Parts: sequence; C-alpha cells; structure tokens
Amino acid sequence: MTRTATPGVEGAVRDPRASETGFDTRLYERFPTQGGRPAGELEALQKAWETPRGWRAFSAVNNNFVGFLFIVTAFGFFVAAGVLALVMRVQLAAPLAGVVPQETYNQLFTMHGSVMMFLFAVPAVEAIAVLLLPQIIGARDLPFPRLSAYSYWAYAIGGTVFFCSIFFSLAPSDGWFMYPPLSAGVYSKGINADFWLLGIGFIEISAIAGAIELIVGVLRTRAPGMTLARMPIYAWAILIFGVMIILAFPAMIMVTFLLELERAFNWPLFDATRGGDPLLYQHLFWFFGHPDVYIIFIPASAMVSTMIVTVAQRSLVGHELVVLAMIATGFISFGVWAHHMFTVGLPGASAGYFSAASMAVAVPAGAQVFAWICTLAAGKVQRHVPSLFLIGGVLIFVMGGLTGVMVGMVAFDGQAHDTYFVVAHFHYVLIGGMVFPLLAGFYYWTPMINGQRLSERLGRWVFWLVFTGVHVTFLPMHLTGLMGMPRRVDTYLPGRAWDLPNLISTVGAFIMAAGVLLFLVDAVRCYWRHSGAAGARARNAFNGGTLEWLSAGNHGLRSIPVVSDLEPLWADPQLAADVEAGRYFLPGTATGARETLITSPTRAEPQYVQLMPGPSWRPLLGALFTAGAFLLLTVKALSLSAACAVLAVVFLMRWVWSNDRHIDPPIVDAGGGIHLPTYVAGPQAHGWWGAVLLCVTLGMIFLMAVFGYLYLHGAHPDWWRVPAPRGTLLPGLALLGVAAGSAYAARPLMARFKRGSGASAAAMALSALCLAAALAVDARDWWQAGLRGDASGQGASVYAMLAWHGSVVVAVVLSAFYYALRWMRGLAPGPANKTLEALRILFLYATLEGTVGLLLPRVLP
Repeated sequence: MTRTATPGVEGAVRDPRASETGFDTRLYERFPTQGGRPAGELEALQKAWETPRGWRAFSAVNNNFVGFLFIVTAFGFFVAAGVLALVMRVQLAAPLAGVVPQETYNQLFTMHGSVMMFLFAVPAVEAIAVLLLPQIIGARDLPFPRLSAYSYWAYAIGGTVFFCSIFFSLAPSDGWFMYPPLSAGVYSKGINADFWLLGIGFIEISAIAGAIELIVGVLRTRAPGMTLARMPIYAWAILIFGVMIILAFPAMIMVTFLLELERAFNWPLFDATRGGDPLLYQHLFWFFGHPDVYIIFIPASAMVSTMIVTVAQRSLVGHELVVLAMIATGFISFGVWAHHMFTVGLPGASAGYFSAASMAVAVPAGAQVFAWICTLAAGKVQRHVPSLFLIGGVLIFVMGGLTGVMVGMVAFDGQAHDTYFVVAHFHYVLIGGMVFPLLAGFYYWTPMINGQRLSERLGRWVFWLVFTGVHVTFLPMHLTGLMGMPRRVDTYLPGRAWDLPNLISTVGAFIMAAGVLLFLVDAVRCYWRHSGAAGARARNAFNGGTLEWLSAGNHGLRSIPVVSDLEPLWADPQLAADVEAGRYFLPGTATGARETLITSPTRAEPQYVQLMPGPSWRPLLGALFTAGAFLLLTVKALSLSAACAVLAVVFLMRWVWSNDRHIDPPIVDAGGGIHLPTYVAGPQAHGWWGAVLLCVTLGMIFLMAVFGYLYLHGAHPDWWRVPAPRGTLLPGLALLGVAAGSAYAARPLMARFKRGSGASAAAMALSALCLAAALAVDARDWWQAGLRGDASGQGASVYAMLAWHGSVVVAVVLSAFYYALRWMRGLAPGPANKTLEALRILFLYATLEGTVGLLLPRVLP
C-alpha cells in the first residue's frame, strides 16, 4: 500500500484555513523524517520519565505506575468482598445455620455490596483507563498526573480504612444503599453508618477527580490526526464514562451529605413526621445508582469491542453505530432510576414511563451485542483465553439483560422485588458485563504491561471454573426468588424447598472462588517475573491494531505518531518501526522535563507542548490528610479532623504551586522542525477545561440540593410555615453582583495596569469577600425569621443548601488566599495566566450558585 503520514482528508491537509486552530496541517508532510536520531536522545527521554526506586516509588505520578497500583488495589477489594460473600453463602447453605450472628451477617452483606460497587466496580474500570487510555490515544500520560495519583491514594487510604471497619464491628448493617429511616440516628445509633457515609462520600470525590482527568485526557491529549471519527472505541467509552460520573456521582455526594446532616444535627430531611421524606433519599440515591451500572458497563463493553476486533482480526462491524449506542445507553440510563422504586407507590403515569424507559435501554445494549456477533462471524476468530472470556461474558450478560427486562415490568417487579431473583439478575449483569471483560483484559493486555503472557493452560482452567461457578451460584437464585425467598436474610426455616437451591448456590460460589484463586496464582507468577524489556513483537502477542502495543516504558510511545486510521498498526505496517525510531512528534525531551502533546478537541491538531510534573509526595500526603479529615469526623475527633483539613489544604496548594511554569525559550521543536509553545492560557489550555468540568460537577451537586428542596416543598407543603425573609434580598444580590463583576474584571485589570497582577489579586479578594458576606446575610435572614434546621423539612432543606454553598465559598476564599500568595511571590505575571483563568471560572460559578440559593427559597417559599 502507499504510505502517508498525513492525518486524513486531503482538503484538510492541503488547506490550512480548514484547520480549527490555525495550525498548518501541511507540516504533517515532514513525517516521517529519514535517517537516525541524535545520540543520547532516547536515554534522555527515559531518564526524564524514570520512576524513583525503593520506597520513593510511592511518590511516582506517571500513569503506568499509578494505574498498575490502582488495578491491583481494586482487584484486592474484589477478592476481599468475595471472601465476605463466601461467609454469607456458608451461612445460607442450610436452614437455621448459626455460622455468624445476625448483626455480623447484616454487616457482611452491607460491606459486600458496598465494597463491590464503590471500591471495586467503578474504581476497577477507572484504574484500567488510567493505565490504558494514554497508550491507546498516543499520549505520554494523562494531563493531570498528580491528580491521578491523588485520586488513587485517596481511594486506597479511604477504602482500606472503610473496609477494615468490619473487623472492629464498626461496619454499617443497613444494606449497601443505606435507606432511611433504618439508617437514621433513631434506628442506627453509633458511628457505623457515619463510617459508611463519610467514607463513601470521600471515595466518590476521588472517582470524580479521576473522571475529570480522563475527560480532559480524551479531548486534549490524542495523537495528531486522531479526529473524533478516528478515535478508538475505548476512548469514546471513557469520554462517556467520565461525563456520566460528573453528572451522576454528585447525587451520591449530596445524598450522603444530607443523611449525615440529619444524623449529626437532627435535621429532618428524611423524617416524614417533621416534613421530610425517606423517598427523597431513594430518588437521589437511584439517580446515581442506576447510571452507575452503565458507568461500569460502558467502559467494559468498549474493552470487549477493542478485544473482539483483535480476536476476529477485522474492524468492528458498525463502529459508528456502537459509538451511538454507547451514547444512547448513557443518556437513557439517567431516565430509568425509579424502576427501583415501583413498590413505593409511584403514580401510574410515572411507573409506566420508567417501565418503558427500562426496556428501551436494552435496545442500544443489544445493538452492541449484535455488532460483536457480526464482527466475530465476519472475521477469522483466534482461539485463546481472551476470546473464551469474551464469548462467555457476552452469554452471561445477555442472560442477565433478559431478566432485567423482566424486572423492568411493573407487575413482575411487584412479585420479584427484594427477592433473590433480583440478586441473580444483577450478578449476571455485573459479572457478565464487567468481571468477564476485566478478566479477558488481564489476559489480553498483560503482554503490553509485562512483556509476557499469562498462562494459556491455567487460563482455560480459570475460565471454566469461573464460568461454571457463575451459573451454579446464581441460576438457582432465580428459582429461590420466585419461590419467595427475600434478600438480606441471615437464615430461613426448613420445609420451604429453599434448602437444595441454596446448597447448590454455595457450592457454585466456592467453584467460582477456586477460579479466582487460580487466576491470582497465575498473575503473581507472571508479574513476579516482570519482563518489561520485551520487544514489540512479544508485546503485541495478539496482533492488535491500536497504538497501545507500541508502548515501551513510562514515556509510552517512543514518539507520538500521526494517526490516519482506526487501527493504525494494521493500516501502516511500517508505523511501529518509524515510531520506535523517533520519527514523529516529541522523539526526545525538548525541555529536559516530562512532556506531552496537547491537541485540539475535535480534529486533534497540535496546539502546544505540555510540561508534565514529575514525582512528588504531595498527592500522597494531600490524600492522607484529606482522608484523615473525613474519617476523624466519624469518631467526633473534631480538632484532629480540622488539623488534618488544614494540612491537606497546605499540601494541595503546594502541589499546584508550580503549575504556571514558564521556560526559556517559550517555543520548542516538537519534532520534524515543527515548533510549538509550551505555555498557553484560556480555553486553549487543558487546565481551563478541568476548571469548567469541576464547576459542572459542583453545579450538579447543588442541583441535587435544589431538587431536594423542591421535592419536600411539593410533598409536604404544610411544613412550609416560616415566611421567606425578603428585606435584605437587594443587598444580597448587590453583593453577589459585585463578586461576579470583580471576578470578571480580574483579567482586564491585569492587562490594563502596569502592576496588573496586584490589581487582579485585589479583585479576586474582593469577589471572595462579597461571596462570604452574601452567604452570611442570607443565613442571618433565615435565622432572624425564626427558621431552624431541626424544626421542619423547610428548615432542613434551606440550611442544607446554605451548608453546601458555604463549602463552595470556603473553597473560593482559600483560592483567593492562594492567588494572593502567588502575587506576593511574583508568580502571577501577565494577563495570560492559567491560575487566574481557572479561578475566575470557579468564582463566577460560585456567584451563580449563590444567586440561585438566594432567590429560590424566596421566589418559591
């Protein structure tokens, strides 16, 4: 074939006016350059990206190291939760068994569900994305590597403490969804529920941090020429995954925040006797909980799509259709949450809508399954362990999907709700849709990571043990559920015909556990003999066509190529050799530091070279003290918690202190004589995108608080007894207007005055002061009007919105203080300043949130 290094459409290559960024795409024609590279170039690149050795390795922030630790930790939680499940299955193997006390059993099933959902399922797919995404899209690393490290350490530390609570009888016992009133202070005394609420809330913050990192990574760090049309299916899935997290997880953060407020301050948000409503908790929880299933499924299904292509040795049938199906799945999943609530007495129209939506979401999922079947049928299937797990996983997932359509029907759900039929359904879906793709991915991508394959012989044993164990365990549960066995019971009476199915399920659980144990033995054996120096042919053991197979170390690809196809390695057999020879972008280290290429969001045209941060202890220490601030609240150690919060803020501020690095010269050779800047600000900067996504997340959290206010107002209008104060409405709006104007004017002031950085710092300080004053005025007005948080649902919902907005204002004040410190040290030069741009976005968002919080309770009293 005739080889070209241009990024695609001929008109776009030859007409620089077609570029979205002004970048002359004809410069691509310089690649690949001929001849050798300068001596020592590769060694300098490897040294810049070297991981510290010994105990200093824990300060590493590159995605290869953090992603691997992330995966190992997530799988460790999977094994730990599996052990809890085995204890429960032993308890249920026979009627009236007394293996563990009832309270311990309640803690076991609560921790099993919580760990599997919050500490394994979502973190596992996020961990694989941290490790795999940069390699697939041709990036050196994710754009905020220290954020990835912080996200991991927050998850690992918080998750470990949370799991260990079961060894001290401090684990919650109210189910993994912690419904009130059972989880309220009246019925769940002690600190067990607080451990769950604060621990899970903290872990969700970690997941959101990782999601922002991944979204920006997909949009801004793709290899040149990797337009949206050429973006791998896995990158599309991670983009959808990240967007779903920042839209769905805020509901979980808000609902844990509200329940903790009720437990700590007796605010009756979920107490129906005082104007609250326990169904509000269910609405908020399942607005997170049901999309969470698809948050897990979409990246796993994209892994299947990626591996199916290699197994069949042909392109994915209906690539565009599969992308649209994933988008449709993500969209529809936000409209089906209440099908978990058919038995609470929903209005008929609502129940009918959610039932129809629940069945509609099966259509795009089915489209993906048919695309996989067609791809396998049209290709030449390779028979190895990954293909076994792929086909077995699809079979199990389809079985679970069929029972999902059944429980989506209102009449059937009324019979099967809270029985073992539902347990069987969601285990089939999650194991087939996530665990099997995960195991397939381990066998498929291990050569890329380790340079050698996991054992084929042991892998077949693992597959058949796990595949058989799944069916033996969960297939009988459909029967026990239809026979009336409820969920979350620690024992049952004899003579109900449940004995034999439960015994069979227990045997199946141990068969499945044997398969997982065998996999662990094989994985330890393989990774203990790490062989990262293997050649490209050994790494690409399955003849994959995407870029991750060219990864050769912490720096990823030797040089970042120009992409012209969905499977670039198949389209251009010479590409691997040219990349390895350093004939594309960033063949070395142009600045002596770690670097990656930032490209435009749609057409992936080079915009600038990002200077990447190196190893640092600050993300680890920041995560440690953040975890301490959250977890110490559970034992009411308020002074220690406050001290940890202060230390966390100090380390986080020190972590981002050097983000505005300027180098001399400011423009460097990015390869092939193409010169790019190393510093930009505004919408072109990747940090600007991160700030916007953070504000979207904060907005979704506040939107959930607004929903709670409106829900309680509509459900219990009789409890809205305190008239809304309106006397100081105009002063509050005036303060918010000054805050918005000051934040908006910060950049023009910097450009206008000779010492503009001082003027901008003063403007930011004034904005923060006005935001704090507006909040104080609002809270004082409600207090003087006689409203109390513990008096009614009205007071609880109003003060909950004020409390959340208060946390945002605290962040704004700290940001203003941080910017003032930078100005005092002379680190805020020029109007093009990334820190200033990001903080302006946060300040403007805070004024918008404050305005809504000020007006809503007064307009709708």
